[in-house]
Amino acid sequence: MRLVTIIEKYLRFIRVGSFLGIRQILRGSIWINILIISIMTLTFLSLVVIPGILIGLTEGSFEQNREYLTGDVYLTTLPEYSSIINTQNIVRVLDILPEVDRYSVRYKIGSTVEVGYIDREDFTKDSESLSVSAYAIDPKKEEETTGLSRFLVEGSMLKNDESGYVLIGSTLLEEYSAFSDLFEPLKGVEVGRPAKITLQGAALEGLERDRALVSGSAQTGQTSEFIVKGIIDSKVGELSSSLFITEQDYRRVSQKTSLQAQEIVIKHTQNVSDERFKEIVLSYGFGEYAKVRTATEAIPKFLADVQQTFGLLGNMIGFIGIVVSSITIFIVIYINALVRRKFIGILKGIGISERAIEFAYIMQSVFYALIGIGLGLLILYGLLVPYFFQNPIDFPFSDGILVAKLIPTIIRAGILMLVTMIAGLLPARIIVRQNTLDSILQR
Repeated sequence: MRLVTIIEKYLRFIRVGSFLGIRQILRGSIWINILIISIMTLTFLSLVVIPGILIGLTEGSFEQNREYLTGDVYLTTLPEYSSIINTQNIVRVLDILPEVDRYSVRYKIGSTVEVGYIDREDFTKDSESLSVSAYAIDPKKEEETTGLSRFLVEGSMLKNDESGYVLIGSTLLEEYSAFSDLFEPLKGVEVGRPAKITLQGAALEGLERDRALVSGSAQTGQTSEFIVKGIIDSKVGELSSSLFITEQDYRRVSQKTSLQAQEIVIKHTQNVSDERFKEIVLSYGFGEYAKVRTATEAIPKFLADVQQTFGLLGNMIGFIGIVVSSITIFIVIYINALVRRKFIGILKGIGISERAIEFAYIMQSVFYALIGIGLGLLILYGLLVPYFFQNPIDFPFSDGILVAKLIPTIIRAGILMLVTMIAGLLPARIIVRQNTLDSILQR
């Protein structure tokens, strides 16, 4: 019986409080209500959008690395080897796996590129050169897997049936490079002009390396003249700071017969996750010959650290927004309760409980929070997320998007709702707890 009495008591003050709260909202100034709801909406958006954009800067980099560099699963050399052992056996398995959508095999070699040796006026000085990484690729496979040609700002893509051409990353060129303080970029590089490329002997293995050591070519490498066919300009740093030649030219210049590659980029079908596909390839023994990583595991550590830092900054900014919003709600509710102090005293005098009156002001806070958060969600998912997806923010290292995952967004909305309820309760309690007679007489 006692429990039933307690429940009835609470239900009674909730009903009375709800009635008073709805009445106050309906009879309140519409402009004040609109102002408070606008503040709640903007607070919610600042709580979600600012962290979402900060995280989206690195999220854009992650997606670009996945799409254009690492694929869904990335095979690279084991620490103790200079190449992926049994590359051809791995390729044969990939050709028959139904989960494999497409893949590309890359040979990564140290190289030196030299330009301006034809037109230089002073032959007592060395021509311009840079030591860079070079990728030997199957142009068709690479295009199918990563769409490398979309980053061409000049020239055209390599072709399997052509020989003697090279693609040069824009970071290496004075016209495009933003890193001229770190190294001296190459000058006067144009599509159609020649460039000497020396493929270093460090990539040679076994019998080839022994022969190279005897002949001395392991130190100087093999040099050949290539025609610049295109310039690659990508926000994926590895692509815009490298050279690209065909696999056939790589074998022709280096006189290399080994088929062991340094990287294999794999895109799987949509019906399997990265983690599951990694398990599948590991079950075929790929882990014995190569380092197998998902796209997430292959993210550069500095990018992961930047994302964590940006997330922290976004949360700090959101916390400040919540504090400002709670103070605003506190002031509005306090002024409203102070103005209605006499009315509150009369309500207490005729027997309305303090808890019911306090609940009425909590109802007001909940109303403002619900409408504000609802409008914020509508703007967020109906306008902002699609807009930034179609029009990413152009940053030097990525195309920034707005990351607004549902679960974290709901958690932030819940935190804002709770803080708003507390901000509505405190001023009401301050006024309600005053002496009833003093409230009625405005003393």
